[in-house]
Amino acid sequence: MNFFTDFRIANIISAHEHTSESGVIGVLLDALIDSAKMLPFLFLAFLLMEFIEHHTGDKLVNFLQKTGNGFFGSLTGALAGCIPQCGFSVAASNLFAGRVISFGTLIAVFISTSDEAIPVLLAHPDMAGTVWKLIAAKIVIAVAAGIAADALIKIFRPNKKDDGAIGEICTESGCGCEAHGIWYSSLKHTMKIFIFILAVNVILGLIMSFAGEETVSLFLGKMGLFQPALAGIAGLIPNCAASVLITELYADGAITAGSAIAGLCTGAGVGLAVLFRTNKNIRENFAVLGTVYLTGVLFGTVIDLIL
Repeated sequence: MNFFTDFRIANIISAHEHTSESGVIGVLLDALIDSAKMLPFLFLAFLLMEFIEHHTGDKLVNFLQKTGNGFFGSLTGALAGCIPQCGFSVAASNLFAGRVISFGTLIAVFISTSDEAIPVLLAHPDMAGTVWKLIAAKIVIAVAAGIAADALIKIFRPNKKDDGAIGEICTESGCGCEAHGIWYSSLKHTMKIFIFILAVNVILGLIMSFAGEETVSLFLGKMGLFQPALAGIAGLIPNCAASVLITELYADGAITAGSAIAGLCTGAGVGLAVLFRTNKNIRENFAVLGTVYLTGVLFGTVIDLIL
């Protein structure tokens, strides 16, 4: 056996030891805690949509649709998304699926979302000054991308109109939501999405635990100019582990500032996963995915070239 064979065997053994019974329990607990943090956002988003759907007329829907796009919508989405955790990206996915906010506003929320990045950076005293620069950069990028997205849709699809009313949340026949009111319906749909998020977090937690952060760090360090593109892919992982990994790698000097921006611009937490779960238009979902990824990589690459 040569050195590389020994190294690979040692990594495999170490990974299996790390994902032993106690390791799996730890992953499950982390996934449960991360998923539980989103429950308030999920419930409030569903409650809002249920209230609009059952108790208001078209005027409120039209107001939300008009203010939920363009500069105002993108700015509001960017400011909401930059708050730590990915709860607002989850809520925005539900609101977009219900046609309450526009494509551009959703893009702004996703790009500005940093999940766990801000708390992780604040945990490094020497990186405290970087936090505000990161937030400012992501807000500017998010607003610009959101406005551009809505403008392009108006140019290339001028006749496209929203459904005129908020999308139906409940598509199941005989589920009993109407009989039990909006609180029961909101709670029921919240728990369904919560179970989905929990399953995603458990699966990705096990994968990240098995692969190990050191392996990812070594791989990223050898990518050179392609580093932002790879960091952007890592950011798309619908789990807070992605933002933590990217932020720690940046704090340790393993990746560039542009790569950190790229990875954190695409790191909308489980917002993307919820979007694919709640929005039936698959083409729209992939359009959101592609726009977020290309925007993050483009700005990340430009920042690296400038710096």
